Amino acid sequence: MSKTEIIAELPHLSPEDLAEIQSKLDELNGDCWQDQGELTNADKSTLDASLAAYEKDPHAGTPWDQAKARIQSKLRS
Repeated sequence: MSKTEIIAELPHLSPEDLAEIQSKLDELNGDCWQDQGELTNADKSTLDASLAAYEKDPHAGTPWDQAKARIQSKLRS
């Protein structure tokens, strides 16, 4: 099975199957997640700037359902 076929099949899997796949990927990646999810100062600054922009104009962005649909359509092509 090719990588393209595997990726195309992912949306059809159950949450349990996806969790199992994620677990295996984490195992294969080993130590690449050593930071335990901690944010860098640059990450924090980016989030602070995004929050400030949202607070200034909460309607400026794209609603999640529209953004998700756009992402999913790109993944299918």
